[in-house]
Amino acid sequence: MGHIIGPFGVYGWVKVNPYTEYIDGLMQYPIWWLSKDNKDWQKVHVVSGRMNGSILNAKFAEYTDRTQAFALNGMQIAIPRDQLPDLSENGMDGYYWSDLIGTTVQNLAGEELGKIVGLLETGANDVLCIQNGSEDKKEILIPFVDQFIIKVDLKLSRVIVDWGKDD
Repeated sequence: MGHIIGPFGVYGWVKVNPYTEYIDGLMQYPIWWLSKDNKDWQKVHVVSGRMNGSILNAKFAEYTDRTQAFALNGMQIAIPRDQLPDLSENGMDGYYWSDLIGTTVQNLAGEELGKIVGLLETGANDVLCIQNGSEDKKEILIPFVDQFIIKVDLKLSRVIVDWGKDD
């Protein structure tokens, strides 16, 4: 749902780069889960937050000073799936980034480009990070825009793209 990019001020506030559609979208959830390794998650209680340009500043009940907040730098933010709005399984009314991880990517020629291993938010548009299945484990980056993303089919766990194998 986002990640912490550093402390803000001296009273334990943090700066958050949200992955949500709206910058303050995370503020509807009073409990966040934080982790650096996607394994050891810790629960935090959000007591306040406000937008600051394209960044969200947030205050947790458990952290009261800058030193404590600094230790959260780089932490990923998650919200339990059961707290998020329900979306259809076929993806027709949208999907979450986590739904795309592990999905096979094929181009219009039917060639398999690899599997989605992550997504990047660049500011201009999101970018699919695809790792091919060959020995070199080459990473392919494809902008997540209508020009290149033809179809997302969650039922078949496949994304069809207009992208050459060697682009």
